[in-house]
Amino acid sequence: MNFRMILKSLGSVLCIEAFCMFPALLVSMIYGQGDKGAFILAMILVLLVGVLLYQIKPTNSDIYARDGFAIVALGWILISFFGALPFVFSGVIPSLSDALFESISGFTTTGATILTEIESLPKGILFWRSFTHWMGGMGVLVLTLAVLPSVKANTVHIMKAESPGPTPEKLVPKIGQTVKILYAIYIVITALEFLCLMLGGLSVYDALIHAFGTAGTGGFSNKNASVAAFGNLKIEVIITVFMFLFGVNFTLYFQSIRGNFKSILKNEELRFYVGVVLTSILLITINIHGSVYQSIGEALRYSSFQVNSIITTTGFGTADFNVWPTFSKCILVFLMVIGASAGSTGGGVKCIRILLLIKIARREVAKIIHPRSVHTVKIGGKAVDEETLSGIMAFFFLYMFIFVSAVLFIALDGKDIITSVTAVIATISNIGPGLEMVGPTGNFAAFSVLGKGILSFCMIIGRLEIYPVLILLSPAFWKRVNI
Repeated sequence: MNFRMILKSLGSVLCIEAFCMFPALLVSMIYGQGDKGAFILAMILVLLVGVLLYQIKPTNSDIYARDGFAIVALGWILISFFGALPFVFSGVIPSLSDALFESISGFTTTGATILTEIESLPKGILFWRSFTHWMGGMGVLVLTLAVLPSVKANTVHIMKAESPGPTPEKLVPKIGQTVKILYAIYIVITALEFLCLMLGGLSVYDALIHAFGTAGTGGFSNKNASVAAFGNLKIEVIITVFMFLFGVNFTLYFQSIRGNFKSILKNEELRFYVGVVLTSILLITINIHGSVYQSIGEALRYSSFQVNSIITTTGFGTADFNVWPTFSKCILVFLMVIGASAGSTGGGVKCIRILLLIKIARREVAKIIHPRSVHTVKIGGKAVDEETLSGIMAFFFLYMFIFVSAVLFIALDGKDIITSVTAVIATISNIGPGLEMVGPTGNFAAFSVLGKGILSFCMIIGRLEIYPVLILLSPAFWKRVNI
């Protein structure tokens, strides 16, 4: 373990976080609602700790695979802790455990909240709350790599540990250029949505808040009723479209820029993602038409928004799907688990893993029928190696094991089973709303400190896709062996 390099890297992450608080400070100064001092004090503390750590001089500047995992796991814990300070210092969330829950929910782009009323809160605080989504969407460590003046090739271990999906790809040979391209695409699409929301009738502030929430697929709104508060069809259509776009693998946007449209059309994960979205919209529209909404147009409007919000794990809401028929709610729960595409800002298991698990199951059936034949699992016409397939099966097992374990702990709070189960799904898949007490009109305030701690753990382990956090908890991981 290269401990000095780990600490130095964590210092750079905290310095970036301090810099990222500056826009929220500007907003607090513009509106003058008494939260300016909270940001100034938080920025000083974060910058002080960051600079002290960054001054550490490592004897070896190499970052090994285990170092990358340690930097990512510890980095997310640190940024969540220091990101909670503005909430505490401003008095908006005086409880540190509650503030930490809200901060973790923001950075992990979960969107679960303990706040019962938000429209009266200072605009600077609400801006910071939503901006954490934007920071966490592409990854705070990836953001750090994008802005560092020099990035070594071996920092690919950091990107691999933080990026969603089974096999993160480099777009170009140099990792520094790759992260810059990814962030450039991220910024451009965010800016496009911001402009569209402005043209749709939102104020600059509201447009920024909801663009950040959509881009990071987080779902924090500055309205108690979320997007439903606007009652604006144009705004709903714009957010629906961009939620879908942010759920697509960002490498496909890079391929489109290079004019490689054939590979996009052949992409199996994209076809699966589009197919699941369209099928879910159709089924829910049919199910809620007549029972909840009398107009087919209304049924299509609300099913489209909620399906895209849930599968991309954004969590914005325009309807209380708690009152929808059981069939529709079951589909939404399945979408919570499936999630968006790998390489997107969305959470969940990811479409590529679900697709490969289906192919693995189909191969096992074929082996039983034809035991002597050789069967390979292919994606896009290319065989997937057995190491990747075993890794996906292990990931899914761990996901289910952690899910069941978390539900058992959450059950100690005495909530009903639907609330308990969907609260865990909503946090481990980084969605935000679940069903019943944690539905689109509810929140997580009623959970105990233990319950919030378990759900916070689920949010981090879901965002980092399990391994970085579990490896961090392994005693063997901290032995001084470089691998």
